[in-house]
Amino acid sequence: MTSDEKKAILLLKSVIFHYHGLDNEEKEILDRTAQEFDALDELQWANEFIATDYYTAFERARDYLNSIVGNLDKDKRLQYLSMVWEANGAKGHVTEMEATAMLKLAKDWHVQKELMAVIRDKQKL
Repeated sequence: MTSDEKKAILLLKSVIFHYHGLDNEEKEILDRTAQEFDALDELQWANEFIATDYYTAFERARDYLNSIVGNLDKDKRLQYLSMVWEANGAKGHVTEMEATAMLKLAKDWHVQKELMAVIRDKQKL
């Protein structure tokens, strides 16, 4: 996995988690993800990206992610969004704002229908 892909995954998770303010459980999930992907520098980069201007972080991240993830194959784009959905589920809930943000990205990446199918499948479990 390239550094750009690691940045994309960590920025994606971070910006969704920061949507309503990052709590300790979300920070732990981000730290585990960074360790799993050997991406501590990329996590630091994502944190700095968001901290630059918290209020515009999602739109700036959206532009950045569209330039990186938008060029990946469809399965990989869906995998990234599914990974974030699962991470939100691991904390026990997905807020409406988080779901809306993920759906906006899914629409940008042309995987909205596929993400909805993944979500439905996970709801059945």
